[in-house]
Amino acid sequence: MTETARNPAATLRALLATLVKAALIPDEARVAAWRREAAELHGRLAGQDLSALTLDGIWTLAVREAEAPDLQPDETQVSLTMPQSCPLTLDEVAGPGFAFDAAVDRVRKSASTG
Repeated sequence: MTETARNPAATLRALLATLVKAALIPDEARVAAWRREAAELHGRLAGQDLSALTLDGIWTLAVREAEAPDLQPDETQVSLTMPQSCPLTLDEVAGPGFAFDAAVDRVRKSASTG
């Protein structure tokens, strides 16, 4: 069993990292793969009690994961600096109305451009 299958915090971190990667890297094929991954991760969060999770702390870990050195050469969208606070609410990420493209757009717009 993977870490995300057992751990809602890890699942949420992986979902947020997927959104950040999609905001940073404009490659359509990769974004399509991340869209599928996000849908799967979102599905794993359904029915989970997430009330004890600290979204901003998980966001910080997700941004670090998404900005891994091996992905940096592909981050050509714009020079982005992600905000310290998560630009999305827990309901926007884990709730029934989750919309991948809207979430990615919100992440992209919340970033500071260099």
